[in-house]
Amino acid sequence: MVVGRVGSMAAEKIVAAIETAVGREGLLAETYRHEHSLYHAVIEAIYGVCRGQLELGNLLRTVGLNFAVVRGIRSPEAATDGEWLAVALYGTIGAPKKGFEHEVCGLGVNHI
Repeated sequence: MVVGRVGSMAAEKIVAAIETAVGREGLLAETYRHEHSLYHAVIEAIYGVCRGQLELGNLLRTVGLNFAVVRGIRSPEAATDGEWLAVALYGTIGAPKKGFEHEVCGLGVNHI
């Protein structure tokens, strides 16, 4: 498991921060399949945070998020399905002004 924090007005910076943390902790191999799976799980989680829009700075919205990334099998009964990757985001979103934000969460799950 990898945990961390990120705040930004740009979705690509959120993706980069999570990918960097996962790479630093060695949770995934540096293969296209693993990196691609992580990318899609992060984007899916951001869609949850942004309620379907991947727009932050352009709409004058900023986020402050805690993130967790986990890897494993779905259950012992489903071990033949291979491994899965989950990215959870929790924090706030709103105008870049204190007191103008609200809580949000997002979850992205992808097969490795």
